[in-house]
Amino acid sequence: MNIYLIALVCIGGSTLILGLDNGLALTPPMGWLSWERFRCNIDCKKDPKNCISENLYVEMADMMVFKGYKQYGYQYVNIDDCWSEMSRDSNGTLVADRERFPRGIKWLADYVHFRGLKLGIYGDVGIKTCGGYPGSLNYYQKDAQTFAEWGVDMVKLDGCYASMSDMATGYPQMSYYLNQTGRPILYSCSWPAYQVEARIVPDYKKIASYCNIWRNYKDVQDSWDSVEDIMDFYANNSGHFAEVARPGQFNDPDMLIVGDYGLSYGQQTIQMSIWAILAAPMMISADLRNMKEESKDLLQNEMLLRISQDMYGIQGKRIIKDGNVEVWTKQMGINAKAVAFAFLNVGTDGTPVEVSYQFSRLGLTEAEGYNVTNVLEEKFFGVLRPTDYVNVTVYPTSAWLGYADFDC
Repeated sequence: MNIYLIALVCIGGSTLILGLDNGLALTPPMGWLSWERFRCNIDCKKDPKNCISENLYVEMADMMVFKGYKQYGYQYVNIDDCWSEMSRDSNGTLVADRERFPRGIKWLADYVHFRGLKLGIYGDVGIKTCGGYPGSLNYYQKDAQTFAEWGVDMVKLDGCYASMSDMATGYPQMSYYLNQTGRPILYSCSWPAYQVEARIVPDYKKIASYCNIWRNYKDVQDSWDSVEDIMDFYANNSGHFAEVARPGQFNDPDMLIVGDYGLSYGQQTIQMSIWAILAAPMMISADLRNMKEESKDLLQNEMLLRISQDMYGIQGKRIIKDGNVEVWTKQMGINAKAVAFAFLNVGTDGTPVEVSYQFSRLGLTEAEGYNVTNVLEEKFFGVLRPTDYVNVTVYPTSAWLGYADFDC
């Protein structure tokens, strides 16, 4: 039985019991999401392998199992926009597109569950989704119950075609109604992203009381410029959202584009390393059927994912920016006795950088020293003490990711 924390909030003249403590997202959720790679491609006649359809999600669920992603902790298979009919049925219920999802979402959820995975779905707090499909405004209770009856395990609620007042009441109401279903449903909100766009400073503590994860900023695009822009936003930490992150509530810098077209392998190492240090959701948005081995191996790097999934859920930060060199760190383990650290070369001038920092500058102060691992190469690096220097070469738009563990 799920036990929910409660907060009293007045909405529309009546008092509702709201709040979220569903026992989910105790570590950053991992899975696959269709949006960045497949967008709103609904032309299944011309492009049957890549359109938003039952077949696409079945194949991705299969790939998550057969290609090992499930083994490494990726568990959500998430439908994004453009999955429904353009109008509700006569009872006001959402209906999956009858041609593209002929057996319906309940059948798809059952299939995904049979694979040992979980199904996510997309909605919108406004009158329409970003793609113009029915939103949940005035239907929060009905849609929450529908998703639960279908066996959905995660709901991403976007904010297109909604006013700020709609969001202020709608996101908490959907949180309440998801709780009321009795089904554990991870709740992903886009609420603060729209506030930031409108130059409103979000109340992240309030948002965290209603949402398991939340988007803070722009959509990621398939480009290095987009990834770097998002990293800068997170490094600046405007509104102090990093301090709110903890088990059950995480900031979401958006999807992983590892394995797509826009990033070099080095740039993919940066996104994976920084998303792990940020304790960010690890949602792949790439074609798992046609993934290069180097990208697949990066997505399945066991120690990198251990950094991502640290049970204390501390969001890391950028501690140094020196020209094209950046240093990011994340405290891990009991009493922060372990630290993950990334050296980035964000320069595009084609020149490798020799990085040299004294270990104590990274917050590593145990005199007995630390066992250090080169995470991306999965090799032991050495034992270093606070007075020692770590010296590494970092190639242009690439990362060097380390893990320092004090167990002496």
